Amino acid sequence: MSAGLWSISLLILSNVFMTLAWYGHLQLHKSQRWSALPLYGVILLSWFIALAEYALQVPANRLGSENYGGPFNLFELKVIQEVISLLVFTVFAVWIFKSDELRWNYMVGFVFLILAVFFIFKRW
Repeated sequence: MSAGLWSISLLILSNVFMTLAWYGHLQLHKSQRWSALPLYGVILLSWFIALAEYALQVPANRLGSENYGGPFNLFELKVIQEVISLLVFTVFAVWIFKSDELRWNYMVGFVFLILAVFFIFKRW
């Protein structure tokens, strides 16, 4: 598998952990075991989950970076990460957490993000 595909795959996995660390604690009210966890406990739990995120995100960016032989420059890496982040978040919010619905204006925003990817990657 190429460095670019490895980078994107690791970014996807990283964003799963990021979404759990950043937003998963908002679902703890559904669990009798975890709902009484105080804020400092939630912070520590999120930091623990975020450690897995960083353990995947740092190598993903290094593998993908043209500075280390990968195919992407910094802007490309950032746009890839943001699009993956929003896609992973959408899957979690709509289908896993079941906390929100996918509205038309969100879809319009995603179209604009895809346009951003086009403009970032287009060689002018």
